[in-house]
Amino acid sequence: MSRHPHSNRKDGVDPVTRARARRRALQAVYAWQMSGGEVGQVIAQFAHEQAHEIADLEYFEDLVRGVVRHRASLDEALLPFLDRAVEEVDPIERAVLRIAAYELIHRLDVPYRVVINEAIETTKRFGAEHGHTYVNGVLDHAAVDWRPAEAQARR
Repeated sequence: MSRHPHSNRKDGVDPVTRARARRRALQAVYAWQMSGGEVGQVIAQFAHEQAHEIADLEYFEDLVRGVVRHRASLDEALLPFLDRAVEEVDPIERAVLRIAAYELIHRLDVPYRVVINEAIETTKRFGAEHGHTYVNGVLDHAAVDWRPAEAQARR
């Protein structure tokens, strides 16, 4: 039996290594938010750990670079779904929301339900006690706007 039961999917995506990449991306985006450091340095710091975890390194780097490159437009897109300014959102939840927004807007190859579920699970693991409820509410509403056909098909 293979180590990753889903690694034989037709699309070649291994959900286990993708989930690890998202968790590492959360840590890297969080570190970048807190330090304001150069994205290349942040990626290098976390990529070393990634390699030992059997994560999807390419996806990790795409998420981190994508969030940093598109931060202003992602924050602007998120704003209508937030109950406060983006900078006032808990730093972990803010990082999760930015990553999920990047995936929902720029990674149309990833089903929106996967993006939302991964964001919720990551927030449960690293965020405040009820942070996942907030993230879920924001992303559910955003997905209806950003991916209407997909969201409509699921309702």
